[in-house]
Amino acid sequence: MNIVVCVKQVPDTATERKLRSDDKTLDRDAADGVVNELDEYAVEEALRLKEAHGGEVTVLTMGPDKASDTIRKALAMGADKAVHLVDDALHGSDALGTSHALAQTLKKIGFDLVVLGSESTDARTGVLAAMLAERLNVPQLTFANKVEVNGSAITIQRVTDYGYDRVEASLPAVVSVVEKINEPRYPSFKGIMAAKKKPVEKLGVADAEIDAAQVGLANAWSEVTDFAAAPPRAAGTIVKDEGDGGAKAADFLASKKFI
Repeated sequence: MNIVVCVKQVPDTATERKLRSDDKTLDRDAADGVVNELDEYAVEEALRLKEAHGGEVTVLTMGPDKASDTIRKALAMGADKAVHLVDDALHGSDALGTSHALAQTLKKIGFDLVVLGSESTDARTGVLAAMLAERLNVPQLTFANKVEVNGSAITIQRVTDYGYDRVEASLPAVVSVVEKINEPRYPSFKGIMAAKKKPVEKLGVADAEIDAAQVGLANAWSEVTDFAAAPPRAAGTIVKDEGDGGAKAADFLASKKFI
């Protein structure tokens, strides 16, 4: 089974994230880049499916040169090879542009199953899986906390507010996973060393037959029109209990419409 995992390098959520003043896009040099946390669950699930059914796992990422660090971690976890979509023309692409670029690349490299995290910690749109499935004309199975493959059939448990739905489809398909699906493995020293020898193919816009008019900041359907730094946190309200502390606390909560 040919499994492709889409991973993204995002700014570390433990550090302050900023936007660039010139084009209002994310300043990726202002914070350390890390693997999107939810994508690690996608890599782990792909590796488990490979171990159960055979085949190979390919990592696909779109981003600048520094995103190669993200690729190496996924390879160290056990993925077999990687494709790095890197081109200045892709800078500033929104979800629509990103889905076009990734879909074109997936058509080029081929797949039986595409796995990705349910959202990224920087954009948090949660729409990429659906967009990819639409562009690739394959079934989408989203928010999975369990994935089973039986021949050409795939079944997931889809997380809902009331529990889960059982969703079935046939391969090829696109699946997005939630964090409760598994526990990602840590790269071993042997895996880290092996990752250095695994093939990484770099593709540009022309290589993947991507329509340049559909990607990049100038062609994005959504944009940031203005932004400002968050104001400093205001001092908290202290309620002194002089026999009426409960009433004061209730009045405060009511003023904030908590009760």
